[in-house]
Amino acid sequence: MALKNVRELALPGAKLAELERFVDERGLFHELIRADWDQLLGDDKLLQANLSVTFPGIVRAWHRHLRGQVDYFFVARGYAKICAYDDTTQALLEVVLSGDKPQILRIPGHYWHGFKAIGQEPVYLIYFVNKLYDYQNPDEERRPWNDPQIVPKTINGKKDDPRTGKPWDWFHPPHK
Repeated sequence: MALKNVRELALPGAKLAELERFVDERGLFHELIRADWDQLLGDDKLLQANLSVTFPGIVRAWHRHLRGQVDYFFVARGYAKICAYDDTTQALLEVVLSGDKPQILRIPGHYWHGFKAIGQEPVYLIYFVNKLYDYQNPDEERRPWNDPQIVPKTINGKKDDPRTGKPWDWFHPPHK
């Protein structure tokens, strides 16, 4: 099985799974997504795949989908800090994905979400969605990347993170 350690994250419906990578003298191989990965997909049927290339330090945030879209993020190259925010609970989820460690992140689209390209190289982000993009009537609601109304009470389920209780700052050094 190429899907390992599927786990629920701090926002309901958000999941992170490790992907098994097969390496030999020719290079490497791993599956990105399979229709039979029910543990990750549930009832979702993926209909579209997209590639985003983002230069270092760039933030692509915030947006959400209110018509049932779910996003599945995979970083093929580089490092990305991906965040999702729930207005109702003021909970923020923060996950770093990298091309060095194959993982796939499931984010229900009704959460505000976005990412920052961290590190010194562009991020190659492949994302799969369960709804086709509607050119005439896009399922996208947007707010600025630096919106001061995004004030997390918890980050990854923790209240003691020093970044809680103040507007989210994509450029604040990480807390460990």
